[in-house]
Amino acid sequence: MSITRNKILVRRYFEECLNQGKLETIDELISPTYVSHYPAGYDLGGGPADVKQIVASVRRGFSDLHFTLEDFVAQGEKVVARWTFRGTHDGNFMGIAPTGKQAQVAGVAVYRIADGKIEEVWLSWDVYGLLKQLDALPS
Repeated sequence: MSITRNKILVRRYFEECLNQGKLETIDELISPTYVSHYPAGYDLGGGPADVKQIVASVRRGFSDLHFTLEDFVAQGEKVVARWTFRGTHDGNFMGIAPTGKQAQVAGVAVYRIADGKIEEVWLSWDVYGLLKQLDALPS
């Protein structure tokens, strides 16, 4: 698959799945053997079901969420996205009751593409910054 097609695939994931909440698109974009490497220790079993659970969880916690791609580069089978997430914490997220607070979080994800689907991701995002913005850090 070309670098251009790989970038289109990942951009569709951000726009259609994360920003628009089209969970059905995940089956089209995510490999059945998808593996995620998350810093917060998420292990939801892999594959499209893993991604659907995570996307649904974020969207439940922040109904007006929007991911902005700040930098977006690709080489070979890898696509790297530096992103900013913005939203209002109006639902339960990570065990934190809704606060009504606005949050802005930065992150970087490295996607590996195989056979026209996202096969693997390594993700790093500012969990501490999010918890601080939501006043959810232990005193």
